[in-house]
Amino acid sequence: MSHSIQLAVLTNDILIKTSLETFLLDSLNINISFLAKSSDAFIQAIKVTRNPKVDVILIDIGNSGIANLEEIREIQNQLPDASIIIINADSKDEGIFKALYAGAVSCFSSCTPITKIEEAIITTYHGGSYISPAIARKVLSFFNAKKAVSKTALTNRQLQIVEGVVDGLSYKMIADKLLISIDTVRHHIKTIYRLLNINSKAELIKKSYEQNMLAA
Repeated sequence: MSHSIQLAVLTNDILIKTSLETFLLDSLNINISFLAKSSDAFIQAIKVTRNPKVDVILIDIGNSGIANLEEIREIQNQLPDASIIIINADSKDEGIFKALYAGAVSCFSSCTPITKIEEAIITTYHGGSYISPAIARKVLSFFNAKKAVSKTALTNRQLQIVEGVVDGLSYKMIADKLLISIDTVRHHIKTIYRLLNINSKAELIKKSYEQNMLAA
């Protein structure tokens, strides 16, 4: 390793803070260059620091609520070359998925052994990703559930209408193709939006690809 990984730690959890500081004190691989009790404090610090040296950012999003979705995005915008790892103390699905969506590339629970945390930091720094087993299971369960919903929540007729939308057909063209009224198409569209929790054609097209809804 050519130089020590410059690590920023964002947490107000004393146990996490102390454990990392103690374990990494004599590390030749990792140096804590920033330590902040809030995402806002960190954002302000890097804004006033010239060329802040940060390779990896460790953000606690657990019970402390150290950062929300927008703050994680702001940090990513301010330091686009840095990789974000999140610690999730309570492992709630919503926080995990929002953080990953915002740009985090690794995630582990606060009960992860400190040696594994060091491994995750190094792996992430070298372009990899680390997700602790408990959280990996939650991620897989989430996407498997989403896949199941996409296949079972919509009727064959509704999937035909989705296909028409994806193909760029107007509601009238879909109605003519399926030999139904345009009002029936509109009714199905409203139902599809409700079932998939979306509000526009663009979201419907995106979701159809994400969930492979039209696969044979």
